[in-house]
Amino acid sequence: MRIAYFINQYPKVSHSFIRREILALQRQGFEIERIALRGWDAELQDAEDLAERDRTRYVLQGGLKGLLRPMLQVLRERPRLFGRALWLALRMGVRADRAWPYHLVYLAEACCLLQWLNAFDAEHVHAHFGTNSTEVAMLASALGGPPYSFTVHGPEEFDKPQFLHLGEKVRRAAFVVAISSYGRSQLLRWVEHAQWRKVKVVHCGLEQHFHAGYSVAVPEAPRLVCVGRLCEQKGQLLLLEAVRRLADSGIACELVLAGDGEMRGEIEALVVRHNLQDRVRITGWISGAQVREELLAARALVLPSFAEGLPVVIMEAMALRRPVLTTYVAGIPELVIPGENGWLFPAGAVEALAEAMAQCLALPQAALQRMGDAACQRVLQRHDIDTEAARLAGYLKGLA
Repeated sequence: MRIAYFINQYPKVSHSFIRREILALQRQGFEIERIALRGWDAELQDAEDLAERDRTRYVLQGGLKGLLRPMLQVLRERPRLFGRALWLALRMGVRADRAWPYHLVYLAEACCLLQWLNAFDAEHVHAHFGTNSTEVAMLASALGGPPYSFTVHGPEEFDKPQFLHLGEKVRRAAFVVAISSYGRSQLLRWVEHAQWRKVKVVHCGLEQHFHAGYSVAVPEAPRLVCVGRLCEQKGQLLLLEAVRRLADSGIACELVLAGDGEMRGEIEALVVRHNLQDRVRITGWISGAQVREELLAARALVLPSFAEGLPVVIMEAMALRRPVLTTYVAGIPELVIPGENGWLFPAGAVEALAEAMAQCLALPQAALQRMGDAACQRVLQRHDIDTEAARLAGYLKGLA
C-alpha cells in the first residue's frame, strides 16, 4: 500500500516514536510519503531525524502565499467538493480552540496536501495527533482525497476534546488509534457506541538497536534522571522541591534534567533559590544516544508528570533495565507496576514523590537490578515496534 503520513511538525526531538513507526511500516512493505506542515528548519540532534527531514515535504515551506495556487486550482477543478469542504471548515471553527480564520488556512493546507497525495497515488493518509494535522487530513478527504486515520496521544486532545471537535474527526475517519487503553477510553467518551469499533490500540514501540547490547549494571551513584521537555506538565518544579526535601534530610541525591524547553529559566532560578547547584544538572536538548547514556548512568528514571499520554522515555528506561518513578496518570499504570518494576505516586504530591525517591536511593543495587530486569521484560513484551507496526499494518490493509 502507498500511505502518506501527515504530521504538524516532523521530525522533532520529542517525536522519535513517529519515525520508528514509519520505518517499521516500510520494513513491512509499505511505501510511505512523509508530509508535514513545518519542521524543515528545526534544531535536530539525531542523524536519523536529519535523514527523515530530507525525506519529508513541507506544506508551509513556501509560506501562506504558496497555498494560494493549489487552493484556486482545487476550487476550479472541484467546485462542489470545495464548497462542502469549506462548509466543514467553517463548522470546525465554531466553539473551537482557534477562530474560524485558522480553519480556512487549514482548508488551504488541505488543498496543497490533496495535490501531493494525488501525485503520490496515496491510498490512505495517517495523521498523528488529533489537532490541526488531523483536521487538514479530514478536509483533504472531504475534497475527494483518500480516507484518513489518526493516532491520538494525549494529553492535549483530552484537555479540550469538544473544542478540537474530536468526535467529528472520529466519525469521519476510517479508524482511530489510541496509544493505551486509557487513551481509547477517553476517545469513547466523545463518540456514539456505533463508532467504538473504529477505535484501536496500537502502542508506541521501541527499536532493538536502542537497547540491545546495553546491559549496564545499576550504578552506585545516587543519581536519578528526568527526561523530557522543561514545561509545566512534566512537573520538574515539583521535582526540585522533592530534591530540596531530600537535601534537608541529609539524603544524597544527584538529579539530571535531560531536555530543554520554555521553563528552563524558571527551573534554573529555583535551583539557585534552593541552593541545589551541586545537585542538579540540566543538559539541554540531547540526541537519542545521549539520552540512553544518561539513563544508563542513573539508578532510575523519575518523571513526576501532571498530564501525559504514555511517555516513550518510560519505555526506553525500562528497556535499558532501569526502574521508573512516576505518577498514576493516563496510560502509565498499564506499564509501570509498583514494587515490581518501579514506583507510582499521585501527581502533584511532593511528599509521595520525595518518599519514592528516598526509597529508590536507599535500595540495594541487587534489588534495583531485579526491578530493572522485570521492567525490561515487561516493556519488550508490550512495546516492540515491529509487533505494534504489524498491528497498525493490519488495520491499514483491512481498508484495501
